[in-house]
Amino acid sequence: MRKRWPIALVAVLVGAVSPPACGPVPAGGGAAHEASRLDVRFVVDEPEAVLDILDAMARGEEVGSAAWARLFATEGYRRLKEREASLNRAFTDDEFGSFVRSPALAERRTELRRTLERWRSVDMAEPARLAFRYLPEGAAIRAAVYPSIKPRTNSFVFEPRTNPAIFLYLDPAKPAAALTNTVAHELHHIGLAGACGDPDPGLPKGVRDALDWMGGFGEGLAMLAAAGGADTHPHATSPSEARAVWDSAVARVPADLARLERFFLDLVDGRMTEEEAATRGFRFLVDDGVPQGAFYTVGWHMAALVERELGRERVVAGVCDPAVLLADYDRAAAAVGARTGRRLPRWSGTLLEAVGAGSAVEQGVR
Repeated sequence: MRKRWPIALVAVLVGAVSPPACGPVPAGGGAAHEASRLDVRFVVDEPEAVLDILDAMARGEEVGSAAWARLFATEGYRRLKEREASLNRAFTDDEFGSFVRSPALAERRTELRRTLERWRSVDMAEPARLAFRYLPEGAAIRAAVYPSIKPRTNSFVFEPRTNPAIFLYLDPAKPAAALTNTVAHELHHIGLAGACGDPDPGLPKGVRDALDWMGGFGEGLAMLAAAGGADTHPHATSPSEARAVWDSAVARVPADLARLERFFLDLVDGRMTEEEAATRGFRFLVDDGVPQGAFYTVGWHMAALVERELGRERVVAGVCDPAVLLADYDRAAAAVGARTGRRLPRWSGTLLEAVGAGSAVEQGVR
């Protein structure tokens, strides 16, 4: 059975429902084949209810209890509230009401309305096509996408295995290309959550724990998928500041790979409690204020190199099994070194053997 990336871990890091915004999805398996595996709803009830309240306030009208009840009953708001509760974050109707009534939000009313209308016209087929190219054959994507007017400016996945949702902060500054990139990234998480099975229960606990935490590399895989390939910068659609932060983080890949190896080996050897592992592990998602930590950059570095050296099909072969990804990366890094003399960071034989990747490297069969 395929190993399952711990998407729940990755996700901590990402009145009316419009018709599904998905059409034909041209890709390797054929447009009709992929369209049959795609069910994406673009749910706009929460921002519409917020904007209607803002419009009434702008006209000098008193906003009655019915308008607030409509907002708090929307699917988008209810699920946002559930997500915040799952993270033990304070989130009350009164607090959200104060946010909606704030002068700062009122000033953005017109641009938020324009942005929502623009986003409604975005075809979900394009980000889905990008995600499908880096998912196993037969993977399906079922999700509700919620553009949200909310206090926090983040976008994220919620309940990817049970009731998949993608929340997108309604950002007027985000161009269409950047929106497509963000949605493709999150759709890849959703597809991965449904496509991959659980770790082999017969493995030693420390090995299972290490493989589970290696699921953080799913962030790097999603970066690659959303970009469209190894030769496109992962932040090609981002502001220059975000691209510079990413480039700086990628320059630290050799050191970060070594830090991750120590973490994985400590897991294999059972040297940490679950709480200690969580404290260390989550630093590889958001590291010292860097929004995309080592799981993003090292994961992307490995997957991009595998694609360049061994082909995209080898990346897809490893999306459900981190041991396969590590083995293929080691093969690709060795090939680059033999051809160019360039020394790329490598995983130790000890770690590769521990997670079942060592024999695959030696045989060259994965």
